[in-house]
Amino acid sequence: MQPSNFLPQLLRTAGAWAVALLLFFPLGWLFLTAFKTELQAIHVPPLFIFEPTLGNFSEVQRRSDYLLYARNSLVTSLGSTIIGLLIAAPAAYSMAFFRTKKTRDILMWMLSTKMMPAVGALVPIYVLAQTAGLLDSLTALTVVFTLSNLPIMVWMLYSAYKDIPNEILEAARMDGASLWTEFRHVVLPLSVGGLASTGLLCLVLSWNEAFWALNLSSAKAGTLATLIASYSSPEGLFWAKLSAASLMAIAPIVVFGWFSQKQLVQGLTFGAVK
Repeated sequence: MQPSNFLPQLLRTAGAWAVALLLFFPLGWLFLTAFKTELQAIHVPPLFIFEPTLGNFSEVQRRSDYLLYARNSLVTSLGSTIIGLLIAAPAAYSMAFFRTKKTRDILMWMLSTKMMPAVGALVPIYVLAQTAGLLDSLTALTVVFTLSNLPIMVWMLYSAYKDIPNEILEAARMDGASLWTEFRHVVLPLSVGGLASTGLLCLVLSWNEAFWALNLSSAKAGTLATLIASYSSPEGLFWAKLSAASLMAIAPIVVFGWFSQKQLVQGLTFGAVK
């Protein structure tokens, strides 16, 4: 490396490490606190060297039934992702290959719904769920998660379908393929990557959703977000147990995201480079 390029390269490397450490620090501190006692967690100055304990994790399972909340998170996340894909795939297909004058307006309107604060729709959705007897139920959470992620799913799949050459579809139609045959045997195989990326991203979003889980569920259908919130009490925060519960809540999706990061990045950059 030439001397003239050494300093800029050093600065870029140092900057990259600084940003990485800044982003990782909250997770690293959460990990350390999860293995401390409550006294060690609030010790001033903070303890970096201590005797770790697994008592917080067993206490979380004993007090809160972690497996129940984890099951609820898994059911609502998978259910909303599957239902969302079943709705978004044909919707994006019709918008990508059978455009009308209003197609772009509809897409922009769908995207604009994500700009509305969730609290603005809380009261009507809460009343609807209460009237239907669906409060504190997995059904209500699954439906709300699906509707919340649907605009993103349609946009991502629309971008994926737009990358499919029209000549391939025209060739299939000339061979006598019906609409369903074209969609099932041509479009879906060519857009498997887009479907996977969309599903993975929305699975992560549903798993991390806290607002609707806290307002529409409690002990029966609560997700891991509800479990974490339960460790805040009028007496204060139990930092060690809260950190253990948080670590147990994020660990599955962090591991999942790590192994599927390539697909997630691909989904987030659809249409960015042509």
